[in-house]
Amino acid sequence: MNHQKSNQILLPVLTWGILLFIWLIYSLFSAEQMVMIPSIKEVWQSFLDIVNNGYGTHSFIFHLRSSFVRLFLALFFGVVTGVPLGFISGYVPIIRGVVDSLIQFYRPIPPLAYYPLLIIWMGIGDRSKIFLLYLAAFAPIYIACVSAIGKIRHDYLLTGQSLGANKIRILKKIIWPATLPEVFTGFRTAFGFAYSTLVAAEMTASTSGIGWMVMDASRYLKSDVMFVGIIIMGLTGVLIDLAILFCERHLVFWKGRV
Repeated sequence: MNHQKSNQILLPVLTWGILLFIWLIYSLFSAEQMVMIPSIKEVWQSFLDIVNNGYGTHSFIFHLRSSFVRLFLALFFGVVTGVPLGFISGYVPIIRGVVDSLIQFYRPIPPLAYYPLLIIWMGIGDRSKIFLLYLAAFAPIYIACVSAIGKIRHDYLLTGQSLGANKIRILKKIIWPATLPEVFTGFRTAFGFAYSTLVAAEMTASTSGIGWMVMDASRYLKSDVMFVGIIIMGLTGVLIDLAILFCERHLVFWKGRV
């Protein structure tokens, strides 16, 4: 077990070490193409400049805050509506038939395809962006909950009823613990979809956010700023996903043991 854990830490570190080494060697021998692939030093200096002086008319913290407020508000509303509706749909086939048909219709459509409509209806402010992210996050959470309800062993419910548990107690002690692992999986998937959609939303009709920063830098061939934005999005995405995994391990400690 300890050997497996050490490999889980060592292999990613070794992988990224090799990639950074290749990037460094490429930078040393490809000086003429620095506009396309900047050196590590240039990217680091751009990062320090953005942190200290901001980018555009806003500070670096403002760009981060704008992106994460949109993201977490959308995820919050996705959980608040997706989990209860998913549970209800798991038990009521009529509701599942109605909601599933709507979700399966819009889920394969690229977000940027209907984002212009949201801008027309809600304006270019944060409302249209948050609703776009909400649509991206809602579907995976809802589908995970419906799937989790369908996998509950019926004999567990019968055992609870035979022991005198009422519906509320069965929900708290049997249904919720049984479905929580899959709900967390759906939440992780929803975060990935919402985060990728966030970047697309900020690249259209926006004046703030990490995605907007990358798009604006691309107009002026500022590849060092683009690399900074991409790296920040990647690192923050990994950190948030690790935070979700940490919460899952501590809140769903029975996962894989039953």
